[in-house]
Amino acid sequence: MTVPAFTGGPAVLFCPADRPDRYARAAASADVVVLDLEDGVGADDKDGARRSLRANPLDPARTVVRVNPAGSPHHGADLDALADTDYTCVMLPKADGRFVGPLLRHDGVPYAVVALCETATGVLAAPALAARPDVVALAWGAEDLFASLGGTSSRGADGRYRDVARHARSAVLLAGRAAGKPVLDAVHLALDDADGLREEAEDAAACGFAGTLCVHPAQVPVVRAAFAPSEVEVEQARALLAAAERTSSGVLRHDGRMIDAPLLAHARAVLARAGLDRAV
Repeated sequence: MTVPAFTGGPAVLFCPADRPDRYARAAASADVVVLDLEDGVGADDKDGARRSLRANPLDPARTVVRVNPAGSPHHGADLDALADTDYTCVMLPKADGRFVGPLLRHDGVPYAVVALCETATGVLAAPALAARPDVVALAWGAEDLFASLGGTSSRGADGRYRDVARHARSAVLLAGRAAGKPVLDAVHLALDDADGLREEAEDAAACGFAGTLCVHPAQVPVVRAAFAPSEVEVEQARALLAAAERTSSGVLRHDGRMIDAPLLAHARAVLARAGLDRAV
């Protein structure tokens, strides 16, 4: 079974599939668009959303379709609608142990799956999901997670995630990266809180997330800026790698710090985020 790798990011923007008037703007704004057939569409509008999905194609290389969860009454109809399109990547919400087989097109070709771990069982299943060959990326979500826990708020009064949310975020990241799969950070629902979004996106980039899920086009430039290394960071990374090339030792002293293999990997990651060939 061969599925294409997920290479999108850092700004991954949701767009309700029943709003085709927003498709073009979303595609022009974001690195990847997630056409949403699930939470972004009311139960009475799902048939219309599927018709819009078929009638208004976007670039399949930069588009993911979020279907309804496996086992839901809408899941099969979503896959039927997808079979009439050129889309090859789906986001599966509330992914967990019930996701027992590959999602197949009518011709038997498996979809590439972004597994959205957003329930207690989904977070605990993240290592198993990440190990699946048809899962090309993981993501996590706080609000559905807290609903599954019987909780009432994923964030404290200061706007920061509660400990269990931070634990879930870390668990999904560790599971995905241990399997060599990219992981997307959760949405920031406070639309007027650009500073909070920037802080979380900067932390996501530093931790190794591949991108951040966005719910509004205005969040896209904030996320892109947060994931892009500064000129100072790029020059420091270049200087460090250049210094390492001039020595045959496994450890060197640079700018007053001891440098070894992990810090060189950090520097390469900075250049990779900047899109520089030196990162390869």
